[in-house]
Amino acid sequence: MALEITDATFQEVVLNSDKPVLVDFWAAWCGPCRMVAPIVDEISTEYEGKAVVGKVDVDNNQEFAAKYGVRNIPTVLIFKNGEVVDKQVGAAPKKAYTDKIDAAL
Repeated sequence: MALEITDATFQEVVLNSDKPVLVDFWAAWCGPCRMVAPIVDEISTEYEGKAVVGKVDVDNNQEFAAKYGVRNIPTVLIFKNGEVVDKQVGAAPKKAYTDKIDAAL
């Protein structure tokens, strides 16, 4: 399962990570987000130990969604060394996400 990331844990989990981080910005009411959720969970299992995979519920955690200009969900951002290195807006096939993580590894 992907980590549940909040505004309170974002700095530590994402920005201070020594591994690449995939962050899925989502909301419970968002249909495409529900399509992406099982893919993100699969990636979380497959990349365990190599990358951090987490989710931010934008309804309850708006600080970092606003900071990174997340206007449409799902938006997946890839971080490396605390910086955004790639992004995917809207639902996409699993390979689109894994290619982005692989490029950051």
